Amino acid sequence: MDSMLLLHLMSQIFPQKIRAIYIDHQLQSQSAEWGKLVAEQATRLDISYIIQKVQVTDGNLEAQARQARYQAYRQHLQANEILVLAHHQQDQAETVILRLLSGAGVDGLAAMQSIDYRVDMTIWRPFLDLSREQIADWTTQLEIEYVNDPTNYDIHYDRAWSREELWPFLQNRFPKMQQALSRTSYLMQDASEILEEVLKVDLQYCGSAECLDLTKILDLSAARQRQLLSVWMKGDGQYRPAFEMVERLKNEVIDSKLDAQAALHWNHFYYVRYQHHLYKLNKQTFLAETLSPVEAKSEHHFQMGEIVHYASGNFQITQKNIGLAPSLLNKKLTIIRRQGGEKVHLYGRVGQWPLKKAIQEAHILPWLRHTIQILVIDNVMLGVFTPKGFWLAQSPYCEQGGWQPDLISHSCNLVNGEYSYGKCSK
Repeated sequence: MDSMLLLHLMSQIFPQKIRAIYIDHQLQSQSAEWGKLVAEQATRLDISYIIQKVQVTDGNLEAQARQARYQAYRQHLQANEILVLAHHQQDQAETVILRLLSGAGVDGLAAMQSIDYRVDMTIWRPFLDLSREQIADWTTQLEIEYVNDPTNYDIHYDRAWSREELWPFLQNRFPKMQQALSRTSYLMQDASEILEEVLKVDLQYCGSAECLDLTKILDLSAARQRQLLSVWMKGDGQYRPAFEMVERLKNEVIDSKLDAQAALHWNHFYYVRYQHHLYKLNKQTFLAETLSPVEAKSEHHFQMGEIVHYASGNFQITQKNIGLAPSLLNKKLTIIRRQGGEKVHLYGRVGQWPLKKAIQEAHILPWLRHTIQILVIDNVMLGVFTPKGFWLAQSPYCEQGGWQPDLISHSCNLVNGEYSYGKCSK
């Protein structure tokens, strides 16, 4: 009823500027017939229409149907279009009740917004302040044909149970419950907007979308810490993590020992602590050593000005005040993967020391260390390719006016909490 009323009103207010889409979830035997009704009404109103069948996967049927429906919307929405939906005041009140019973916070209790700006679409809900009774009266006056979906009365589903069982019971005691719950959603929207402003300041202070400074987080109150971690984990996603997941992040990762390699996996990302920083890594970065193993050994003939590509980044062969002898250019040199236990005598430092210690002092993140490779000739170490640049080793081949591989960009984007896409700063 509400959707068909919306269709008729939009055709009057925005003639020649709207399109209709009917999502057939294929969960009812009559759903195809309902699609024909939409097609007939749209044709009569001179509105173009789409009938889109979707497949609803197993699991929570309401949630899966909603996901399939919005995927279809995204498929058909054009860049200059707004999705108009017919949610009304009782839908809003029911949403607040269901969110409350699921343990939602401020964002959840804010429920639906009249104008909802999302990353991939904008939604307008013009009926959000109208009661179902007002919509029914309007529909009757305009003599609009519509269909009642029987699932709206099937109390197997949470929303239908709330509407059919819980709603009459509560309304009998609180006659103005619908308006009160709707008002609560508006108050929570204000609170959510204020909270978002605070969180933007906190995030800017504590780090970025990929990395948080834990020493700065400790300057915040416990409540602001929880809220910051929650919105940081959400990122560009639609939903925040559950309260329990934020607690797990704090207890299992943030509060873990400094030398522990604890990681938490949630919503396609891995959350890892290294020293006093917390990192958010995608699967490709966190599991890069397994997904993209570095070859054990390779050979190369370097040329001045050439750009070479290695696991730790892209390097350009450049003339330096101190570097490798020009006689090594165009000569076969060997690049080997770091195995562990190597010692290096870095140019400008006294004596050899473990390569592992040099890596630790350079704060190269553990998930990038597999990209480190060593340049050698006849078992003589010439230098080390790292995500922080090329480290020149002390050897008989070091000369004034020599050459070195100069790091120009990182293959693995995340380096010490900063994303690099171009020339590295020195």
